[in-house]
Amino acid sequence: MTSHAPPPPSSSAAANPAAESVPAGAWRALVLATLGFGVTFWAWALLSPLGPVYVSQGLAADASLIVAIPVLVGSLGRIPIGALADRFGGRMMFPLIALVTVVPVLFLGLVGQYTYSTLLIGGFFLGIAGTSFAIGVPYVNSWFPPAKRGMATGLYGVGMGGTAISAFTTVPLASSIGSSVPFILTAVVLVVYAILCWFLMRNAPGWTPSKRNIIQQSMAVMALKVTWQACYLYALSFGGYVAFSVFLPTMLQNWYGLEATDASFRMAGFVIVAVIMRPLGGTLADRIGASTTLLASYGAVALAALVLVFQPELMPIGTVVFIVMAAGLGLGSGAVFALVAQTSEPSVVGSVTGFVGAAGGLGGFVPPLVMAAVYAASGTYSIGVAALLLATLGAIVVTVFVARGSRAAAG
Repeated sequence: MTSHAPPPPSSSAAANPAAESVPAGAWRALVLATLGFGVTFWAWALLSPLGPVYVSQGLAADASLIVAIPVLVGSLGRIPIGALADRFGGRMMFPLIALVTVVPVLFLGLVGQYTYSTLLIGGFFLGIAGTSFAIGVPYVNSWFPPAKRGMATGLYGVGMGGTAISAFTTVPLASSIGSSVPFILTAVVLVVYAILCWFLMRNAPGWTPSKRNIIQQSMAVMALKVTWQACYLYALSFGGYVAFSVFLPTMLQNWYGLEATDASFRMAGFVIVAVIMRPLGGTLADRIGASTTLLASYGAVALAALVLVFQPELMPIGTVVFIVMAAGLGLGSGAVFALVAQTSEPSVVGSVTGFVGAAGGLGGFVPPLVMAAVYAASGTYSIGVAALLLATLGAIVVTVFVARGSRAAAG
């Protein structure tokens, strides 16, 4: 299999409106998949807002490892889960992941949040929730025609707003009602969602399960150049989003002296902006091309990082910079999977998504650890932000090469 550009407007698919029509049930499938993405990401992000709380309680000297372990496991787990999604479909995999996630959520809420070692153990298994992303992209992709897949996967990406639910509710619920309440509530929602999926979710009429050996399929996907190009681009866009969503509260507290609650609410605002921009990124990729959209998104991220290096005052410049950063990262996250949909065969989209999603998660795992180390050594985050700027410039170069390759394939 080779990567290829989307067909030109004169192709038979474009000439036949029926080929580009949305089948009955597609929108319901998109809503259910997005809900699944949202509730599992809500669970996946439960430890992030509580990191500073655990530090204040003396459970850990630094919360970076506590919040980073679920990100690492959820990221690497997307590779096998993406291949399993190609084999078994979203109808089976979504409720399965939701029910499996209930176990570490209840463990952390009832037992695991009171010692450092059990927080790490619970966080490791909580990472399973983060693998759901690799299920939804191929599932949604199978329901929608090529010309609308960027829009559909972008809308599906709104589910990453589950981290905002966690940011808004976890600390207030834990402090006002009880430390176990956020976890119990999340577990109940996961069970309700799994039941809802079982009765309402269906695989696409034209979907056929992949019969290839999972290891062989993964090796074939690894041989594709577009897999690694998309991995780098998503590691920056979605990885940057994850990194800021888990580390921003700590950064705002250390750099600007904010209280934990205020920092969590500002982080939630960052998440909301990125979530809103993600479907726009997918839609623009359908209309003006994924490469052009990615160049715009990385340009915004680079500009924001350049200003942030100098640690501007939080109001108003710093706040505006963080909003621009969130918008650029959200826009890029939506456009990357439009690129995947345009350049990958439908039977391996799950496998490609697994690798790309893993890269995105790893992109969110490493920066918080680097930022914590940089701050401990220098007392500032400027060096870490400068590294983000360099990585963004690299993404611009990769995007230019992707655009050239697409034009050459089209020619």
